[in-house]
Amino acid sequence: MPQRSHRGEGAGRLAVGAWVLYDWAYGSFTTVVTTFVFATYFTQGVAENPVRGAATWAWMQAAAGIAIALLAVPLGAVADRGGRRRVMLGIATALMAGCTLLLWSVHPRPADAARALILVGVATVAFEVATVFYNAMLPDLVPPRRLARLSMLGWGAGYGGGLACLGLCLVLLIFPKPPLFGLNAGEAEPVRAAALLAGAWLAAFAWPAVLFAPEGTRREAWTRALAAGLAEMRAVWRAAWALPALRRFLIARLLFTDGLTTLFAFGGIYAAGQFGLSRAEVLEFGIGLNVAAGLGTLGFALVGSRIADKTAVLISLACLAGLSTALLLIHARPAFWVFGHALGLFVGPAQAASRSLLARMAPAEARAAYFGLFALSGRITGFVGPAALGTAMALFASQRAGMAVIVVLLAAGGLVLAGVPSPADDPGAAGAQHDDAEPGQLRHEQQQRQHRLEA
Repeated sequence: MPQRSHRGEGAGRLAVGAWVLYDWAYGSFTTVVTTFVFATYFTQGVAENPVRGAATWAWMQAAAGIAIALLAVPLGAVADRGGRRRVMLGIATALMAGCTLLLWSVHPRPADAARALILVGVATVAFEVATVFYNAMLPDLVPPRRLARLSMLGWGAGYGGGLACLGLCLVLLIFPKPPLFGLNAGEAEPVRAAALLAGAWLAAFAWPAVLFAPEGTRREAWTRALAAGLAEMRAVWRAAWALPALRRFLIARLLFTDGLTTLFAFGGIYAAGQFGLSRAEVLEFGIGLNVAAGLGTLGFALVGSRIADKTAVLISLACLAGLSTALLLIHARPAFWVFGHALGLFVGPAQAASRSLLARMAPAEARAAYFGLFALSGRITGFVGPAALGTAMALFASQRAGMAVIVVLLAAGGLVLAGVPSPADDPGAAGAQHDDAEPGQLRHEQQQRQHRLEA
């Protein structure tokens, strides 16, 4: 099927479907590995004790954040120049899936803690690098007025994929007593097998995007693309810093994404440590949270053409900060279930709307590099949240003290974002102007938007 690549037309249905399916694929990694199953297993079954396990997990996430900060922008710039987004997406995805599968080798003993941290850390870096190339494909898929809706649908598919994979983990691996498939519960094999399922899930559903998602229009040799990409990276840095609106947006995302990342990384750990949820109950909570997140994201997608991206992010952040504060203050299990699931309604919209907001801001010729900045803005201080959380936990021997960091980051991000002008106050009206536009007209209108952002 021929794919149309310029921004006014979008791509074919096969490319759109493959792109959405990739979100479905990597939902298994974020849900099973970094949030609900393996993170809880590590702190409760591998580390010396839960507090030390949470602290070392936090430092691993911090180290991964530093690596992502160093890699995201230059790799994005190289992808822009080399026209090899799909190849680089495939390499990063293969690395993520391979490390996830190898988590099977982590036994319930402190001697395996370092191996677990290395594998999850490398997989986390690969995950974030993959999303740079994946997100950069978004504006090539649909006309601008549909960006927010497609971004929301993709994020909703991610929650659906995470939910489906997590449900299979629960039904096939965690709940059966005795375990199915001859698994040894004494060696935590049902939980370790969840990593095998997540890795296989990722590999099974990610490959269509590697084959059919839209590619960059440039095509240069790798060595030339590297040199030109690094030069482009410097130009992108200067251009981004010279635009006050884009600069404020990236700082805002730096803050609230750090808060969300910390929340994802330690949500299951917090549930188990403060409210006494067992591994099975953490899985049940994760299923409910993914249902809520998917419903919230799809709900925002239905009104995506009538609400500005920035407004969607601000509403979501306000609700997230308020609900997170409630979760720090309550002690009863029923209240935790209510507020925790309500929190899920606003997680997806905050992320998806910020992605489509940058897609409107970024120039087409350097889109992957700008999405490298997008990833960087969520990771350049990505070590601060986990490090502050881990330090607070170690100093006060309290998970509640550490989780308070999340509220501060979410609120600060929302306050900074409030001062950022939207590229278009009405995404539906703005996008309608582009449906039949020619590339030259699109470039002219993009320049006009950039001048307004500079103001």
